[in-house]
Amino acid sequence: MNTLTINQLSLTYKNGFQAIKNISLEIGNGMFGLLGPNGAGKSSLMKTIVGLQKPTSGSIVFNGTDVSKDPDHIKKNLGFLPQDFGVYPKVSAYDLLEHIAILKGIMNRSERKNQIMNLLEKVNLLDFKNKEVHTFSGGMKQRFGVAQALLGDPKIIIVDEPTAGLDPEERNRFNSLLNDISKDVIVILSTHLVEDVRNLCSEMAIMNKGHILRKGNPNELIAELEHKIWSKSIDKHELEHYQSDYRIISRQLVERELHITTFSEEQPKDFIPVTPLLEHVYFHTLTQNP
Repeated sequence: MNTLTINQLSLTYKNGFQAIKNISLEIGNGMFGLLGPNGAGKSSLMKTIVGLQKPTSGSIVFNGTDVSKDPDHIKKNLGFLPQDFGVYPKVSAYDLLEHIAILKGIMNRSERKNQIMNLLEKVNLLDFKNKEVHTFSGGMKQRFGVAQALLGDPKIIIVDEPTAGLDPEERNRFNSLLNDISKDVIVILSTHLVEDVRNLCSEMAIMNKGHILRKGNPNELIAELEHKIWSKSIDKHELEHYQSDYRIISRQLVERELHITTFSEEQPKDFIPVTPLLEHVYFHTLTQNP
């Protein structure tokens, strides 16, 4: 069982901006979803966990070792797929993976070849091993990114906004791959897509403005909103009036009608009950902590 313990972690950049504010988390094997809007601090947290930047205060302990004191410990056990995964032009998938494998310290040629071939098969790119990576589609590049992250049998894998720009079919294929991987390792999925967290993660946290606002099991967080989410269709010109009288957590324009959703312990007049979803948890949390 792998464990990652983040205790009272803070990060302030040289310009004075505090990107991470006193965060504490306990993460074990499986998929952990880190959910938040763009600019919430998710990428800063990911980069700090993997040792790309040193925290201002607090600690990160991976499998019993303090990462701030021994950053190489997590790097030896890490697979990282950043949001902007750059690839070399005019290099085949096999050759690029071999280059990355050598950088990761896999020096035995036979072992290196076996790992690369097995990973290309796992991510469904074996038939494209001689194809130059810069010609790959967006989904193929993301799957290649997973393959490079899995080199060296990591114990923790961090993926930052992995499905941005993918079509629905590629996104489902990519998510299935992450789900298969997560059985024996920690996979941290940093995203702003609520649906991905709901479908994949057994534990999650909502982050905004450097803070962790909520954490727990997605289904349990959804259950807390049972009989507390209500909806109504209004004219868009009425929005200001409803915002003054109700705590509107989300709104959506559908065929010139504005569908508003509110949180309330009691049913508001003329509103209808709504079965709560994880997106309601997300919006409710963000509006609670503007």
